[in-house]
Order: sequence, then C-alpha cells, then structure tokens
Amino acid sequence: MTELLIIADPALMAERQGWLAALAGERRLSDNTLEAYERDTRQFLAFLTGHLAAPARLKDIEALRPADLRGFLAARRRDGAGARTLGRGLAGLRSFLRHLERKGLANAAGATAVRSPRQPKSLPKPLSDRQAIAVVDTHEQLAEESWIRVRNAAVLALLYGCGLRISEALSLTPADFAGSPASLRITGKGGKTRIVPLITPARTGVEDYIELCPYQLGEDRPLFRGARGGPLQPAIIQREMQKLRGALGLPDSATPHALRHSFATHLLAGGGDLRTIQELLGHASLSTTQVYTGVDSARLLEIYDRAHPRA
Repeated sequence: MTELLIIADPALMAERQGWLAALAGERRLSDNTLEAYERDTRQFLAFLTGHLAAPARLKDIEALRPADLRGFLAARRRDGAGARTLGRGLAGLRSFLRHLERKGLANAAGATAVRSPRQPKSLPKPLSDRQAIAVVDTHEQLAEESWIRVRNAAVLALLYGCGLRISEALSLTPADFAGSPASLRITGKGGKTRIVPLITPARTGVEDYIELCPYQLGEDRPLFRGARGGPLQPAIIQREMQKLRGALGLPDSATPHALRHSFATHLLAGGGDLRTIQELLGHASLSTTQVYTGVDSARLLEIYDRAHPRA
C-alpha cells in the first residue's frame, strides 16, 4: 500500500480500485486485461506524480489536458513500449476517466482527443499442416515421464484441434469430458460462451491423459495437473513448446498460440467460412477473424511465386 500512496492520494486510489472492481464484476474482463489496466493506470499515476512533483489527486485528473496524456505515451515509448502496448494503455486510461466522469469527478474529453498510436499490421504466423501435426504428436514430446508427455500432447491437441486459447484449455475440468462428448462448452474472453466441436484425436488424447495421470482428478477441479499435482501453469506448456521448436526445427513464431492461428488458417484453407470460424474462435468482431484471409492469401501468393513458371 505504501507504493500506491506514493503515486496518488488515497481518494484517487480508492476511485481506481472501485473502477477495477467494476471491470471485474460487471464487465467480466479477463484476468490478463485487468492486470494490464491496473499496471497501465499505475504507471500513468506514477508519471503524473513525477510531472507534478507531488502525489496525483482527483483535482489533477479533472484538470488533465491532452498534452499530459501525450507526454505519458511519449515517456512510455522512450521506455520501449510498442504501439499495441501504448494503445491498450490509452484504452485503459479512457475507461478510467469515463468512470470518473460518470461520477462527476473528471472530464474524459481530453483522452478522447488523443489519437491512439497506429497499430502495426502484422499477420498471424501459423504452422504448416505437417508442423502442427508433429507438435501435437505424443511421440514427439520431450518430457521424461510418459504421463507428462501424454499431458502435453493433449493440451497442444486442444489448441490446434479446437482452436482454444491456452487459458481456456487449462481451465477445463474432467466434468467437461464426461461421457466422451462431441463438443465442448468454452468460456472465453469477457465471459463469452461458445460451443466447439471436439475432434476424435483431441478427445482421445485427453482420455489417454486421464487414464495415466497419477493424481486424483475431481470433477470440478482443473483437469491438467503439474508434476506435483497442482494446476498446470501456462508457462510449462510454453516452455515445452520452446523445446519442441528446437527439436523439430520450427521457427520462433511457433508458440502455443500459433496453434490457434493454425486451426483458423487451416480451416479457412479447407473451405471454412469466416462466420463459422469467428464463432469457433470466440471473436467478438468479424474484423478480428478477417486477418486470417490475409494469411491464406499470402500463402497462396507464396506458392504461386514458387511454383508458377512465369512468376
């Protein structure tokens, strides 16, 4: 609490905590987004305190000018923050100021007047069919214990076979697989629920893991367990994927999330329509899913350039 008092007075910090609580309870933002907003606003209040040479107060927030916000973004850019980080930080500040504005404690117009940094246009980097199948193959896993090899393959198969985020896969419970289901009900970002088909290889991989797991798996407890029996952490799967990159000669872009990109790109290449893929991925907006059309077009052009005799 001492650190918080240094960057802002108690009244302002109380309003900030109330805003974060509202985001968690009412808007049901993901834990990652909440952590990012908490960090971004903390950094802004620290910047403002340094700018004012005194702990920031509510009256200082009320008097904010666009130049103050631009100064903060410039300082973050000098510290190495990229356009995506800056854009997210500005979005968090706007949300906080709108919260204060609704209570008559600030004016959010200044933040609205600040243009978000231009975001770089980068396409997702999926794996090829062959690479993705190798990554999810139990025989390619590198862990020493057989049940951990099967576990890792099962998690990766859910990312590629169902298009899950790693957090979604690790939040599954044994109850989700009771009765060999043909689909899974997934709760994704913002508490949005979707139904995804559970392909046979992914279901079989999970069933093999359940059979081999040495720990008691309660129905409503996390399905995937770490070596000591606690909930499996994303960092473990990320580290295993890093090892697989070296063993299989994969590019640095081959991450667990790249398997979700591969799921979408391979469906699109196979004739899947964007609306269906949007639903399967749990994207709120079709524009988010449309990025995969660029991936597929880029792949087709690459094949054309490599194969056409007049290219």
